[in-house]
Formats: sequence, structure tokens, C-alpha cells
Amino acid sequence: MNNITKSIILTPFNLLYKISPESDLKLLFRLKQGYSLNLKDPKTYNEKLQWIKLNDHNLLMPKCCDKYTVRQFVEEKGCGEILNHLIWNGFDPKEIPFDSLPDKFVIKVTHGSSFNIICKDKNQLDRNKVIRDCTKWLKAKFLPCYGEWFYGIEKPRVIIEDFIESADDEQLRDYKVFCFNGTPRIICVYTGRFSDPKVDVYDCDWQRMEGVSTGYPASGKDIARPICLKELLEYSRKLSQPFLHARTDFYIVGSKIYFGEITFTSGAGFNKYSDYDFDLLMGSWLKLQNE
Repeated sequence: MNNITKSIILTPFNLLYKISPESDLKLLFRLKQGYSLNLKDPKTYNEKLQWIKLNDHNLLMPKCCDKYTVRQFVEEKGCGEILNHLIWNGFDPKEIPFDSLPDKFVIKVTHGSSFNIICKDKNQLDRNKVIRDCTKWLKAKFLPCYGEWFYGIEKPRVIIEDFIESADDEQLRDYKVFCFNGTPRIICVYTGRFSDPKVDVYDCDWQRMEGVSTGYPASGKDIARPICLKELLEYSRKLSQPFLHARTDFYIVGSKIYFGEITFTSGAGFNKYSDYDFDLLMGSWLKLQNE
């Protein structure tokens, strides 16, 4: 479903959110999760993410969900060494210095999860299309009805970073560490992100969590324990420490860790996990301010 169609379908929910954010989230939650949202005594992980959207107004959140301003936060936490090299940033795509860019690079618009251009050969790049796409993406707004108030507060810009080469000529794996009150609990490893997405779930001792699903099927392969697992978890602790909940995302090449992004309400709290019991287990890890 493209963004225009999605926006049209969700227009009534956007209107309802303006009137009553709680009523809007309760209705969406029931439709997407299949059970009623309890905000007075939330128990499941997804219920608690809705509570966070309504009640947690940590002023660091807008800064940390923007792909440019989060870099300062990562530096301040003493983790600057895991930042990918920033080649260029700016608000006007027409000012992108195409001629001076390396042969390979990645272009991102900083307020979205899919606003990316991966360039492996600059000679094959359609510069006009890049400018058109980035201009369109910069104007994109997050749907209010999902309640993720922290997106879009920072002015979006275009950034260009180094292209990260995988160590095995396969697509980079995305290591998403779910942290609860500053403590890492599970690691979801995403493969085939742009073709055939698969997700394998591990605990922090790198034991596969059998039968656990986060909405995508498992790869069916054993993924090698990262050489730098201890360091990965330590970075996750440092970066998630100021927040009730944070999903900290990384790439790993050999023993080198690269920071990806921080997400506070994974899947907007609407992702379907393997079953209600696992949703409940994840919820038990997250202590809210009123608990």
C-alpha cells in the first residue's frame, strides 16, 4: 500500500486523534491486535508502547528519532566511534555535491524509515530522480493517528553517508536490540530487508528463541554469534539508558559495529508477535513510570 492510499484510508483516524488520542489508539489497537487496549493497567508489550505514546514526553525522543540530530546524542553518550562517516548534509536536495561524492554512498532523508537511496555506482545514478525523490520525501508527514508525537519535530534534512560493505557479499544484517528500562533483552536479526525479509530472534546469550516471531518468518539458518556481541550490548545499554524503552539498531561488519537508529515504539505498537503470551512476556520486562 503506498503512502497516499494509506493516508486516505486513515483520514477518519487522523480526525479522531485530534479529538481524542486515547479513543483513536484504542480503536486502531483493537483492529490491528484483536484485543482491547487497557491503558489503565497495561500488561502486554504493545499495550505499554501505546501508554508511552500518550504519557512519556521525554524531550530527547524527537532528537533521537531523527537520523541527523541523533548523531550528537550518540557522541554525547561516548559512542561516537560507531557512527558511520557523514559525507554531506543539507536541507535542499539541489545542493547535493554529486561530482565530489565517492562511487558508493547512501542517501537518506532523516525523518523516515524508507526514505533511502543506496548507490553502488555513481555513474549509474539518475541525479534528477534523486533530487525529485528527496524533495518529495522531505515534504512527507507522519500519520498523526499512530500517536508517535516525537517524529517530525526536528526539521528533516538530507544526509549522505558512507556505503557500508558487508563482509560476505550478502545484504547487511540489521541487528535490532530491544532494551527495557536500559537493559537489553532480545536481539532481532533482519536479513533480506529489500527482497524477502526474514527475522531471527535471539536472547542476549545468543540462544535462538524458538517459535518466536515478530511478524516475519525466521530464515531457517543459524546466524553466527557476533564476535563483538558484548560490545553491541554495552552500546545498547548506553544509548537506551535515558528511555523507558528503546530499540537500538546496528550493523556489524566483521568485528566493527555501526550505529543505525533508535526507535521508541517499534512498529508503532501494532506489530503482531508470535502469540499473546510472548507479547505479555515482553510487557513484563518494561516497567512504566506508574508501576
